[in-house]
Amino acid sequence: MSPRTFFRLFTHLQMLPILEAGEETLVGGQAVMEGVMMRAPHSYCVAVRKPTGELVTSEMPLVKISEKYPIFKKPLIRGLGTLYQALTLGAKALTFSAEAALEEPPKPGSTPSTEPKKETPGWVMAGPVIFSFLFFLFMYKFVPLYLVKRLALIYPIFEGRIMGVLADGIIRLTILLTLLYALSKMKDMRRMFEFHGAEHKVVFNFESGQPVTVANAQQFTTFHPRCGTSFLVVIFLLAMPMYAMIPFDGFAAKLLSRIVLIPFLIGISYELIFFAAKRRGSLLALITRPGLWTQRITTKPPSDDQAEVAIRALDGAMALEKSQGGQLVIA
Repeated sequence: MSPRTFFRLFTHLQMLPILEAGEETLVGGQAVMEGVMMRAPHSYCVAVRKPTGELVTSEMPLVKISEKYPIFKKPLIRGLGTLYQALTLGAKALTFSAEAALEEPPKPGSTPSTEPKKETPGWVMAGPVIFSFLFFLFMYKFVPLYLVKRLALIYPIFEGRIMGVLADGIIRLTILLTLLYALSKMKDMRRMFEFHGAEHKVVFNFESGQPVTVANAQQFTTFHPRCGTSFLVVIFLLAMPMYAMIPFDGFAAKLLSRIVLIPFLIGISYELIFFAAKRRGSLLALITRPGLWTQRITTKPPSDDQAEVAIRALDGAMALEKSQGGQLVIA
């Protein structure tokens, strides 16, 4: 794997929690490299536009993790199961999209190869995945805590638990927003954010009950409450009051406790997002507003061609869902 390909996979893997809409009972999706993955409860389809302009797809049946392991039907725990399955499926969809999007077009006059294309081994993705996870822990757990510790040496007020956690939270959100803004200026990531917008528009179109067409989809907004961007921002906001209750003062103990609390934060944040998506006018839904604002960075208006790719992914998932006798529950 070339350094450029590794970097492209790394940046796209970093966006998985942000671009993913993990929900078991509704149609959801995720932007991938030059395409979109759409998921129904028991099926999914990835549609990708190759450099040649050809639209390729990959459809597979899907077993919900809550059906395989009933413990993941319980509140708080269901968020962990759903996110795990969503990220696992997202990585698989990203692998397919990378193979298609990064495929070298045939040279003029060359004879196309008739040999079946070899699938990318799982270990090839292991490097970028591990590096992405370590990067997340370093940037959003270690760095904010370390900067607050250094800041407290200059301004003792930040030695207090409340002020320290507040400063830590502001630093963490600043890092996130700065990183997202910087990535949005990259050509690859901007196109991915456009496909993210296409995914949201098509999901809104489907949920409205109107025929899913490019023209209808383009009438909807790109900001969707059931989005990984909102999910991650809610996690960051909830982390502040939760970290304030940690009774540790040492740097190492604080860092370890924040890593251990990640599953609990995911569980609570999922329940809030799930509630807000169903009751968009409620007071509790206000917590998800910052995530919607952040989608101004992570979603961009798509072209008709990108909306067409998202619709193809939805059609593929729906056709496979119907062939298995599945029925969707639209909120």
